[in-house]
Amino acid sequence: MRNIYVYILVMTLTVSLIRILPLTLIRKPIKNKFIRDFLYYVPYVTLSVMTFPAIIDATDSALAGLLSLILGSIAAYKEMGLFKVTVICCATVLILEIFI
Repeated sequence: MRNIYVYILVMTLTVSLIRILPLTLIRKPIKNKFIRDFLYYVPYVTLSVMTFPAIIDATDSALAGLLSLILGSIAAYKEMGLFKVTVICCATVLILEIFI
């Protein structure tokens, strides 16, 4: 029989180790440019890996999600602002879901 407390304990240990080990093992500032750049971009990559598939799967049609992602990326690249990008993405999905 599976015990939920074992799962919670393992999860707690894993999360704690991930947060505590860097603080205890790395005392000096990191001077290596490659490692500093790598650590700088890790949160963005993690967020992207979780967000992009969710954008495509959130709609009834994968085509609507993909086209919304593409148009939203273009709008963000052109620095249109968060509200305008959101409106473009939502309107794209709405129009494609109605007509497809």
